[in-house]
Amino acid sequence: MPSWILGTAASAWGIVMAIAPVLQIIRMLRRRSAEDISLGYFALLVPGFILWVAYGIATADIFLTAPNALATLTALTVIGLTLWMRRAAGNRPENAPPSERTAA
Repeated sequence: MPSWILGTAASAWGIVMAIAPVLQIIRMLRRRSAEDISLGYFALLVPGFILWVAYGIATADIFLTAPNALATLTALTVIGLTLWMRRAAGNRPENAPPSERTAA
């Protein structure tokens, strides 16, 4: 089997894997909650994706560069959205300490 066929198949599946976190983003937006997202998990993935992008660029390998660049963007989107949603949730009156809640 020519390597370009395997490279194309691997890259195509890599793109599917890279957009998989979009399913999590959709769930977060529908539930309006990022409570169950592991930031550590995504924080560990991002440096690996960036290293693969750098290696793909250095070797002029689009099969490595494209899926990992997309994976970097989706992982950063999950991280950013999680931080934003958690900050917004922390500012809600029901999440304030009892001493800071106003009596209704």
